[in-house]
Amino acid sequence: MGRGPNQPNSAPRVLIAGNYCHDVLFKDGVVLAETPGGAASFISNVFDGVSVPYNLVSKVGPDFAYSAPRDPIVVPDCKTTLFHAHFDSGVGGDERRDRVLQRVRDCGPIRPSDLPGYRFDFGMAVGVGGEITVETVEKLVETCSTVFVDIQALIRAFDGVDGTVKLVGLKESGFFHLLPRIGFLKASAEEALFMEVEEVRKLCCVVVTNGRRGCKVYWGDGEVEVGPFPTNQVDPTGAGDSFLGGFVAGLVNGLTVPDAALLGNLFGSLTVGHIGLPKFDSKFSQRVREEVQRRKMQCGNCRERKDDRFRFVNIAGHEQFHASLGAAKQTTKCLAQEPQWDLPSSPPKSMERGVLPQYATQPKLLPVSVNEEPVQIVDTAGKP
Repeated sequence: MGRGPNQPNSAPRVLIAGNYCHDVLFKDGVVLAETPGGAASFISNVFDGVSVPYNLVSKVGPDFAYSAPRDPIVVPDCKTTLFHAHFDSGVGGDERRDRVLQRVRDCGPIRPSDLPGYRFDFGMAVGVGGEITVETVEKLVETCSTVFVDIQALIRAFDGVDGTVKLVGLKESGFFHLLPRIGFLKASAEEALFMEVEEVRKLCCVVVTNGRRGCKVYWGDGEVEVGPFPTNQVDPTGAGDSFLGGFVAGLVNGLTVPDAALLGNLFGSLTVGHIGLPKFDSKFSQRVREEVQRRKMQCGNCRERKDDRFRFVNIAGHEQFHASLGAAKQTTKCLAQEPQWDLPSSPPKSMERGVLPQYATQPKLLPVSVNEEPVQIVDTAGKP
């Protein structure tokens, strides 16, 4: 692929478009944790863990409260996108297995002019708060060889009164006409209900995640189911984002689509086991990189391809790769990242409780077992 005139030969292969966020988690109205959020946070976290070079375009306000591996665009007259996620206890102490997600405020859209003018191998449209526009996706497909889109960037709508997240049909989103130009569309099982998978798979590859049951990949007239990694599920926030980060990381490293989806399942399973953004143990990251390279070399002689770029077939050794990644997971020490306050645009340490003064609590584990991404879904008629 040719490089643009202003792009060095060593430039990152992946471009991520999506805003960083502040996330606040509640249970029964009590704050459990304040964490960095946004799909861009979780995806870049995975990329850093497996050494995938990338550029990131993200917007925040001057109040942004966390350190970040890539500097965001600071919008002086805006505040950072803020989400509240509410978990409630059921009758008799049983835990409900859903959450109500609210966008409290948003930092505004990512414009096409915010994106670099040179080309990338892979582009990712991963908005969570309505920051991805049709024009932004059009710019991505013009400048990136293969574009990955998380459907939540396309079909989320927000209640005008309390910001509750709703989902609209993909055909009503304004993005449907772009599907033949993107490479992969990722959706959770709940989000997949808002599109016709059998129709969309003829336009682009569809990846549907399904929590404890792993994921399924659909393309043209083919499909493959990819197994999960058992985990103690704690908080679904970011699980699908981490999956997508692992999936793209696998493809960047030359894995087949089923093997890349397996890597996605691994990182998704690690994320649901923790509150907030996980920090991957360095030994775990090194081992995963080694397993990925070993698998790539093992598959190097395979010539079966769906097209010139990606191999969709599930070739011999997939189950062994699954076992090897599972063994690596057993050795990891994956901790939730503590808030940091050292960005130039962030308040100094002495003011850290002044950023979100109403949430004076330390991060703690959420005592509830939940599935990946079970956001309360409300249709356009307002019916759950």
